Amino acid sequence: MNLTESLRAGDLRDLVKKVFEIDSFKSKIGKDEQICVLSFSVSQEEPAKDLENFFEMGYDFILDADVSPGETEDGNYRVYVELERTRHLCEQIFELIEGVEKLTDMEDMRFRYFKSFKSQSATLENLELTVPKDKEGYVISTEKNRLDNFSEFFKNSYAEELKLIDESITFKRAYSGPVTFNVLTSGPKQEVYNSIKGPIILESKDMAEVMFLTKVIGNYNITKIGNAFIFENTNWAVALERK
Repeated sequence: MNLTESLRAGDLRDLVKKVFEIDSFKSKIGKDEQICVLSFSVSQEEPAKDLENFFEMGYDFILDADVSPGETEDGNYRVYVELERTRHLCEQIFELIEGVEKLTDMEDMRFRYFKSFKSQSATLENLELTVPKDKEGYVISTEKNRLDNFSEFFKNSYAEELKLIDESITFKRAYSGPVTFNVLTSGPKQEVYNSIKGPIILESKDMAEVMFLTKVIGNYNITKIGNAFIFENTNWAVALERK
């Protein structure tokens, strides 16, 4: 661990969230298959800047560290860290986490990979098993995790078969035929609604289509905004566009 002169062990206690994210955000300096992005949530702006400085000053393998320009939806600040995707990546992430745990007096930090619904302990073994270290591994891993996410989201669906290929998702139920959508976005419910522009559609033909989708896909709360259908599952949502 490399502590800067301005930060000591325990200085960020109770300020950094226990779960951080890996590959959930796009790189601003390169291609995602070549650059791995970590994201840490910090409750206040100044500590977030302190953490950014800690990363930049303490680790020469970090390509870039940055703080979100403002508060996120949940009132926190994000600190983004970008690393080159190499065979040393997981060891480097583990080294960073050891440093953050010292700064925060936390044990057993956890990570969520690629907007997965479930986090896991940030052990070197888990990182090695989960985080891709090259372009080929990144493509395979992100496709797998995207399917896992939607499988979890639609686990109570009426559809007998669900397929996610590239940016399209298809539901198939006996006697109704396949229904295919383009995937527009997914994430926390309010973020999804904020990202879809346009009026809520309440025409009778659109309401009939919503009822049809409820019968085919499942008893989800569905709202149509423009051409997008937003499906809700507790605090999460996905926006889909019918193909």
